[in-house]
Amino acid sequence: MNTPTPSRSRTGRTGLDLYDRTAAAAAETVIARYSTSFGLASRLLGPRVRGHVRAVYALVRIADEVVDGPARDAGLDPEQERRELDALEEQTLAAITSGFSSNLVVHAFARTARACAIGEDLVRPFFASMRTDIEVRTHDADSHEAYVYGSAEVVGLMCLQAFVNADSPRPGPAPQRLVTGARRLGAAFQDVNFLRDEGADRGDLGRDYLGIRGAAGRAAVLDRIDSDLDAAADVIPLLPPDCRRAVTAAHDLFAELSARLRRARPEDGRVRVPDAVKVALFARAGLGMAPVRMAGGRS
Repeated sequence: MNTPTPSRSRTGRTGLDLYDRTAAAAAETVIARYSTSFGLASRLLGPRVRGHVRAVYALVRIADEVVDGPARDAGLDPEQERRELDALEEQTLAAITSGFSSNLVVHAFARTARACAIGEDLVRPFFASMRTDIEVRTHDADSHEAYVYGSAEVVGLMCLQAFVNADSPRPGPAPQRLVTGARRLGAAFQDVNFLRDEGADRGDLGRDYLGIRGAAGRAAVLDRIDSDLDAAADVIPLLPPDCRRAVTAAHDLFAELSARLRRARPEDGRVRVPDAVKVALFARAGLGMAPVRMAGGRS
């Protein structure tokens, strides 16, 4: 029996090589369109890991869009949104097994998952949290914890798998101390986003992630965020050298957001970090300086 030979593009590359590169470019485009800050931070990653992290965030972004507006704007009802998420989840898991997907973003993620030992144990909780956005409007402490684990902490763990395993011939689990740091950094990022977007989440989407009642409740959330940020800062120096600057930049950006949220007044509107401050934070991280510590943060 004749063995089929790989197709070749006009550049001489095999068809799969060209497809892989196109998938990586698609993931990069998703990030560039949706997150200027993440795009800047990802440039501080070494080339060994940069494409893998972009692939993770591209899939996360696409799934998030199913439940955060575009699908609804296209006319999908909640049951149709659920079916879209279910299909995307199964397509992702199938692509991790087979090494191929006709969805370019899924294909890029699957290549990263196979190279960096990202498995079903991280993929399933993420999609479970995305489905929660269709089903749950008000969270209590337990559902908040479960949601944050699936929507943010596992994303940090996926990136950590890329940090420790990219280009490794024998990818495996990350050290436990790094796992703990990645989870706490992801939780801090998500809670900052909840606080910053509290008005829009309640008004536009009808969701209450934090259940805050009064200034004391808000202060308690900010204390938890600062504690998580300081705990993460302790382990960032243990990351591979080509990852530390980018993670420090992301950490410091959210530390700045946390500080601004603590000072904000109700009439200030949505809190943001001015572009000039972002540039300064990223420049500081690019010089290899240690992550900032939160005043009064407890780890």
